[in-house]
Amino acid sequence: MQVAILAMAVLSIGLSGYALWRDETLNWTFAVPESPPPTGAPVFDTVFDHTPGEGMAHSPAITINGDEVGILWFQGSSEAQPDVEIHRAVLRRYETGWQAGPPEPYLTSAALGDAFEPRQLVVTLGNTVQNEAAQDALYATVVSVGGWAMASVADVRMDKGNPVWARKLNLSPFLNRSMLVKSPMVAYSDGSMALPAYFEMGSTYGVLVRTDAQGRARDLRRMTGKRIKPIQPMIVVLDGARALAFLRDFDNSGQVYVSRTQDGGRTWSEAEATGIAHPSAPVAALPVSGGHILMAMNGGADSADLLHLALSEDEGGSWRVIHTLDRQPGDARYPMLRRLPDGQILLAYSHGTKKGLRAHVFNEAWVAAQ
Repeated sequence: MQVAILAMAVLSIGLSGYALWRDETLNWTFAVPESPPPTGAPVFDTVFDHTPGEGMAHSPAITINGDEVGILWFQGSSEAQPDVEIHRAVLRRYETGWQAGPPEPYLTSAALGDAFEPRQLVVTLGNTVQNEAAQDALYATVVSVGGWAMASVADVRMDKGNPVWARKLNLSPFLNRSMLVKSPMVAYSDGSMALPAYFEMGSTYGVLVRTDAQGRARDLRRMTGKRIKPIQPMIVVLDGARALAFLRDFDNSGQVYVSRTQDGGRTWSEAEATGIAHPSAPVAALPVSGGHILMAMNGGADSADLLHLALSEDEGGSWRVIHTLDRQPGDARYPMLRRLPDGQILLAYSHGTKKGLRAHVFNEAWVAAQ
């Protein structure tokens, strides 16, 4: 049995190497996100507040397809159970601002299993993010056997709220297992995209996966650290060559780590401590006006009771808390930040120890006023 597993792993590595070898040269210049200047009156609105009648709702993601904005999360009796489904609420902009519609089931294990060619068993679903390289597409964390350590990343194509096609990305040398997603994709200047992901078995590390228009993985670059287990990279582009990857330590060392690239993501520095006291939980971040970085982070090394918005004016060297969210007892974690089509910012996060979700919309004028 061990010989067979080893042979399959060697074959997986060989096929991955061949696929990368046959591809043309990649563009390694980041697309630099535009941050509109602060104009108008400050805006900060709560647009979504959802707590299911029972069970949990956790790990929100944000999808943007033209003017349609969605919040996705996984919901069920408890994490990693067979009844977990991906749910969605659609946000629309009215004269009075953004408002979310009712939550509804969006992706089930059974429907996703049927969308694979050939059909595959899907035991449970986890973190799901938008595949920004294609229309109405997702990258979903799926488990066919075991728990999260045996998860894979599936490229899922949707049509009218149903999965119509799916395949697993070939990312891991260990039988394509133990790869998960959490953070938004990163754009390059030629229109290609990269997917932040992470390997969660043994020598844990973050990765940046380069993909093509067909969703095929073309390259994979690691983010590692000494005596830590860096996962869930949240990447912030600074310019065409430089970016920061903020990483959670799976071993819970009590702070956030950062890895840097100066060559468009080809290579990443060894992850180092930022000095931000933080539990073992992910952060969210994005560029804002003035060359600053906005981060959603927890309030201390041992507690996720509070969620802060903090601002860095020196490319992540130091941080100033500008606002505290969710002051009620209970975990407030797994934030997601995305820029909306109108230039405002959407923040979504889990609260109440994975029992529900909240989302807020605010503008650059509000950030500048803090």
